[in-house]
Amino acid sequence: MNTLHGLDLMEEAAITHHPHRLISSSLTKEQKTERIAHHFREIMQILDLDLSDPSLQNTPERFAHMYMDELFWGLDTALFPDVSYLDNDMMQEEDNGIVLVKDIPIKSMCEHHFVPIIGTAAVAYIPADKILGLSKINRIVDYFCRRPQLQERLTSQIADALSILLNTEDVAIRIEAEHFCVTLRGVEHPTSRTHTFVSRGRFKEDFFFRNVL
Repeated sequence: MNTLHGLDLMEEAAITHHPHRLISSSLTKEQKTERIAHHFREIMQILDLDLSDPSLQNTPERFAHMYMDELFWGLDTALFPDVSYLDNDMMQEEDNGIVLVKDIPIKSMCEHHFVPIIGTAAVAYIPADKILGLSKINRIVDYFCRRPQLQERLTSQIADALSILLNTEDVAIRIEAEHFCVTLRGVEHPTSRTHTFVSRGRFKEDFFFRNVL
């Protein structure tokens, strides 16, 4: 089994259609956490919340750690998952073999309102010369989820990453998700779900593959 470490195979700019680039910062993770806590404390004070209340007094720090360690760790490109793969000597092109992983959890944050995007993804590819370890597909999906996102971009980023890692255009991604900016606020339609699809290579061109997802 072979392993690709971090972003050895790609640059962040090569696996995103996003017009905004990640901006490098001289701040350490600890400094970022401290600043987020400081500014969120100010927001709470503006909202006239009593930060001497035992239930609230540590909320700014909890909020900052949640942002840095849980919700947005995917903004650190050094944390792109190490990806293990096998040389493909099991599935040949003429066999029409497909790898399909379904019901992958989507847990992200809408970049317009910073509220959750919750759903599932299905990822399919036709192996060329590599087969990914199955859990690595889930880890790649989760990496791109852990940043402020648009579902359309998220779908394309996953497809881009898999195409580069697997050296193939034969990839397809489907995401179905609830957007809390639609269900919790704004129009407040709790049954609304958003579906996005990316189909490339034979998944786009061949009728047999188009209906896999």
